[in-house]
Amino acid sequence: MNKSLALAIAAALLAGAPAIAADHVPGHKMNMTSPMTDAMQGEKIMIESPWARASVGQNGAAYFTIANRGKTDVKVVGVTADVARHAGLHSHRMDGEIMRMRPLENIVVPAGTSVTLKPGGHHVMLMGLTHNLKQGEAFPLTVVFEKAGKMQVSVKIGKIGAAGPMGGMKHRDGHGHSHQNMKH
Repeated sequence: MNKSLALAIAAALLAGAPAIAADHVPGHKMNMTSPMTDAMQGEKIMIESPWARASVGQNGAAYFTIANRGKTDVKVVGVTADVARHAGLHSHRMDGEIMRMRPLENIVVPAGTSVTLKPGGHHVMLMGLTHNLKQGEAFPLTVVFEKAGKMQVSVKIGKIGAAGPMGGMKHRDGHGHSHQNMKH
């Protein structure tokens, strides 16, 4: 099978993944498996505890942890969300005594580690919200990986000023996670 055909099949299979992710029960592990090219075999990526704060203005942010349980580094190169005119990867940096936000081209998640997007650090900036994010609701967010394709997760909206994800169950690892993962 040639590489283009394999990628086309993988894209078609991933197109069905958002429906699976949207029906995920919080607090339970979910595996989404699809055939990929040889270069992607062995990669295991999980998006844990996707959440956002309720909004009152034009912009918002989303947060989650990207866990790379695979044997090779993975790179997040973008995000999309229908709730905003533009979604992008951002971070904060100190400029003297002023914290400034800046766009990121990508986020690398080394093999066997995780990266947490959180308030005051790396995050997904949602600019030009199409409507206010309301506590108790959720919205789909698509995370785009350089080689591993796309993964859609359901982002739960907490209260204004929330400090972390809401309503996850405690697992044996002690973390309150809503696990959504992708295995290649």
